[in-house]
Amino acid sequence: MKKVAFQGARGAYSEMALLKYFGNDVSPVGFDLSEQVCEALEESEVDFAILPVENSIVGNVSVNLDLLYNHNFFAIGEVYLPIHHCLLVNPGTKLEDIKTAHSHPIALAQCRDFLNRHGIKAQPDFDTAGSCKLLKERGHQNEATIASSLCAEVYGLEILEDHIQKVQNNFTRFLVFIRESDMSSEYKQEKTSLAFTTKHKPGALLNCLQEFKRFDLNLTKLESRPIPENPFAYIFYVDFIGALGDENVHACLETLKYDTETIKILGSYPQGKKDF
Repeated sequence: MKKVAFQGARGAYSEMALLKYFGNDVSPVGFDLSEQVCEALEESEVDFAILPVENSIVGNVSVNLDLLYNHNFFAIGEVYLPIHHCLLVNPGTKLEDIKTAHSHPIALAQCRDFLNRHGIKAQPDFDTAGSCKLLKERGHQNEATIASSLCAEVYGLEILEDHIQKVQNNFTRFLVFIRESDMSSEYKQEKTSLAFTTKHKPGALLNCLQEFKRFDLNLTKLESRPIPENPFAYIFYVDFIGALGDENVHACLETLKYDTETIKILGSYPQGKKDF
């Protein structure tokens, strides 16, 4: 059975995205840190990896974009996962008994209105699923966690309230990737992600963007990230509709070379299904 690395404990939203993409015919392997996910794939301890790269509310997961840029990986798929935060408790706990709720700081922030309404104090933890594991171990009935519905199954917790986040239209985009050396023609391509740095001359970025327009490539994402080793220099991350094998994509990449220092293809993959 193929192994797939993800960041987090069992029941994490990343595991839900993994199962949505692969189904149940793989073995999920959780790691505490995204860096460990990448190390496991690089060392061939797993066959695939999945990481979140963008959330519809809080924006990009920059650390994971940087990891993809710095490793020889290739994205083969994307997953859009709806984020439904649940209030989880040990069985028998009542809403009025809860004094604190543990979870990742972002999840707590997204559910702040619910917590305030019920007089529950937010208690930040390392991640959502990890807080559920600790709650189960402690067995307390005056605590809760905010996490996925999958955590209820994994840790034997009870869902006291569902969809408790303020913004209901909350989605996270994940990329599924493999080692670049394992890339083959069997993987379908519709959408491409790349990163580039421009030459230090006036209009270099504008020229690059005009090339995408000239070759009729629809950009779905554009973001700049600083390069730590080169202060006040930037990497530009771009997603566009088009496969690497398309003639217009190939021609665009060739012309981009006139205004770029580096171009790195991060992946080319089928468009993920958007349930919104």
